[in-house]
Amino acid sequence: MKEQKRIILISLITGTVLMLAKFGAYFLTASNFVLTDAAESVVNVIASSFAFFSIYLAAQPRDENHPYGHGKVEFFSVFIEGALIGIAGVIIIVKSVYSFFYPNIIHDLLTGAFIIGATGIVNGGLGYYMIQKGKSLRSITLDADGRHLIADMVTSIGLVAGLLLIRFTGILWLDSALSILVALYIIFSAYKLIRKSVAGLMDEADFQVVTDIISVLSEKRRESWIDVHNLRAQKYGNELHIDCHMTLPSYYDLNTAHAEIKLVEVMINKEVGIKTELFIHTDPCVPECCHYCSMPNCPIRSEAQTETIAWTMENVVRNKKHFE
Repeated sequence: MKEQKRIILISLITGTVLMLAKFGAYFLTASNFVLTDAAESVVNVIASSFAFFSIYLAAQPRDENHPYGHGKVEFFSVFIEGALIGIAGVIIIVKSVYSFFYPNIIHDLLTGAFIIGATGIVNGGLGYYMIQKGKSLRSITLDADGRHLIADMVTSIGLVAGLLLIRFTGILWLDSALSILVALYIIFSAYKLIRKSVAGLMDEADFQVVTDIISVLSEKRRESWIDVHNLRAQKYGNELHIDCHMTLPSYYDLNTAHAEIKLVEVMINKEVGIKTELFIHTDPCVPECCHYCSMPNCPIRSEAQTETIAWTMENVVRNKKHFE
């Protein structure tokens, strides 16, 4: 968490400096097009401030009121960021429509384009860095903040091109028209962030995470692990919670069954690359399991093994043994 807080703090400080630069460009040019970028920078600063708090809160230990920890606050942070971006987009559209009827005199567009271009380069580099760190640290907050900055860079590139177009064509109404187009892109970016946050808050299945887990289980599969089913995975910040059922030989005593489950826990934490809590319910095998069970020297086998059932998304997530 210390590294995440450090990265967010860098983003917050950088965002504040860039916000001041963009508003300087707006006051210099009086362009609504420049204002779109400046307004989004205000959102960047507010979002980074909330993200910093959310990462601090997510790092707090579990307590009686939050038995799964505080990691879900990161999804809420992303929701706030998306909502703020959306509001900024709507405000920009309203102001740009107003400017169609009551246009401003704009000037110093080349200087404004240079300032906005420089801020876009900084945002792009920082955004790419944050996305990579978000992936390695499994932080949805860093990833969302990074993608927001990449979107800001794209906006800045379009803005520079638009300012140059206005400067060399002299078509002033392009200022408001291009502002509306950029605002629509900002609103679309906001929708994607809100969609992602709601998915996390509603515990929507993360198929990539489940696929990774199934892949690890299949590669490290032991003969005593007859099948795995009813597997579910939930993310809480940078931690993962998994519960599933595992069918083991019915003649195993409690200590042996516990040792097998412990192997799964250690393996998942080592191979998946994210701190994981597992709740595994053990099921005893039944005669119907024999045809796909590869347990050697089984004292209770009722028939020979005739097939090996691959562990796939379809049969691992079902709440049924593989023969059912």
